[in-house]
Amino acid sequence: MTHPRNPATPPEESGTIRRTIRTLLEEGPLTLLEISSAVRRPEKEISDHLVHLRKSLHSEGRRLVQVPAECRRCGFVFRKRERLRSPGRCPVCKGESISDPSFRVETGEE
Repeated sequence: MTHPRNPATPPEESGTIRRTIRTLLEEGPLTLLEISSAVRRPEKEISDHLVHLRKSLHSEGRRLVQVPAECRRCGFVFRKRERLRSPGRCPVCKGESISDPSFRVETGEE
């Protein structure tokens, strides 16, 4: 006797996730953790989507802005950091209490 199979649920398209992330970032700045919680995906996956989102926004004359991480101990701001993830330690005071960078979408005119 064979059992009827449930049809396989197709995985969610990455474009749909990116559209959701884009909409969230158009509303205001969010950290990787906040985006990850909102779309229920791991932070690593979110950072991959942000790389692609940065490219697609650039072609539209818009941009993904990264609000830099900051050391909570001495106030050092990681302005020149290109990586999307939070740094591990402060280069000035060696402290490990660092605020996460946040991201938002802006038009090219701002």
